[in-house]
Amino acid sequence: MKQNILAMGLMLLIGQAWAAPETYVIDGNHTLPRFSYSHFGYSTQLSRFDKTSGIIILDKAAKEGSANVTIDTTSVNTGYALFNEHIQKEDFFDTTKFPTATFISSKFNFDGDKVKSINGLLTIKGISKDVTLTVTSFMCMPHPMAKKEACGVNATTVVKRSDFNMSKHVPYVSDEITIDIPVEAIKK
Repeated sequence: MKQNILAMGLMLLIGQAWAAPETYVIDGNHTLPRFSYSHFGYSTQLSRFDKTSGIIILDKAAKEGSANVTIDTTSVNTGYALFNEHIQKEDFFDTTKFPTATFISSKFNFDGDKVKSINGLLTIKGISKDVTLTVTSFMCMPHPMAKKEACGVNATTVVKRSDFNMSKHVPYVSDEITIDIPVEAIKK
């Protein structure tokens, strides 16, 4: 009887050690959030941010996680220097007052062992809105170069510019913006 209780206690401790949350640091070289929008109906324009940082905490056994991501809005890259300056002005990102945008998760939603969506608060220009990121791919494995565990995630959501006080040129330039976030993060 004592051996059974001791064995169960050891199994519980081993299970708790296995279920420990793991912290991943976002790799800014491979995490370049993009946004796209309709330009007068002629084309879909695509731009990105070149500087992103943050932490992801993942407990695979408990099927829980958290993310805290910061995007440097001054690193916006439209492919055209003059437009980069224009989009940082007050009518759009207003990077003088708001040099960062953030996403702070409230819940990771799993389907089996895979993250399927992430709920959280997106803050742009000091305005926070609840959003759901739909995860289109999710994978964790040993990184062949870093020699550490790494996770990769691709997620997407659609928001309205007008919700973040950025409605200049609506409806000619679409109010709806698709945000795609490719993330790579290395275990700390």
